[in-house]
Amino acid sequence: MTLPPVPKLDVHRALRELPVPLAYDGPCAGGEVGAAYVRWPDGHRSVLTRGPDVRALLSAARAAGVPAPEYELVHPPLVVQQALPGVAPHAPTAEIVAGMVEINRRCRGILAGRQDLEPVRLHLRTDGPGFCLHGSLRAYDSRTRRLLDQVEEIGRAFPDTLEGDDLVHYDFHAGNVLVDAAGTVTGVIDWDGAARGDADLDLVTLRFDLARRAPGLRAGAPGAVTPACWAHMSLRLVDWAIRHHADSDVTAWLETAQRLRPR
Repeated sequence: MTLPPVPKLDVHRALRELPVPLAYDGPCAGGEVGAAYVRWPDGHRSVLTRGPDVRALLSAARAAGVPAPEYELVHPPLVVQQALPGVAPHAPTAEIVAGMVEINRRCRGILAGRQDLEPVRLHLRTDGPGFCLHGSLRAYDSRTRRLLDQVEEIGRAFPDTLEGDDLVHYDFHAGNVLVDAAGTVTGVIDWDGAARGDADLDLVTLRFDLARRAPGLRAGAPGAVTPACWAHMSLRLVDWAIRHHADSDVTAWLETAQRLRPR
């Protein structure tokens, strides 16, 4: 069974669909599904992406002191958002990780009472919407099938929603922050998956990133929901590697998952 990759943003087609005449101003560095810089008629620069309308969540983030962007235009499924200051870091540093852990702390409890917001879903029992696909692991090889067995075993022991009062970024790694010349975090980007839940998921996400790119750095301590978060990230990263990257990346994420597996 061949499972398709997630398509990248068709920038020029997207610009034709917007109700405002924006001009293409170059690609954004990094990102798996695409983002581009655009210019408004008044000359200011923004970022064009594809994703849901999470303005209410970003407003709560900014009110808590999190450097999150404003959405300047939402034309589903397209979003034009504020271009935040700073640049993507070349590699995680202790200062960047400390800044990210502080941002994670600021996200705690800020959605208390917001039961109208859907909680984070972990997709440990069934496929996610374009990611966390179980079938890719089942079809790839014996190693990925063993990991899928571990993921689904945890899925039977935990709820498939991660309840909580925290704002969860859902893709909280060092590639989704911007920093200034001193290494201070000036922005957090790529909030497409943001939801209400337990912010420990973001710390587990960061640990997976650090395990590959800066194994000497640490981000927080394991908590009660760590096994479920580990299972989600293991499934998500290995599935994505199978469908978008090389065999060596699949192996690397499998090894990372086993190193980080809660005991």
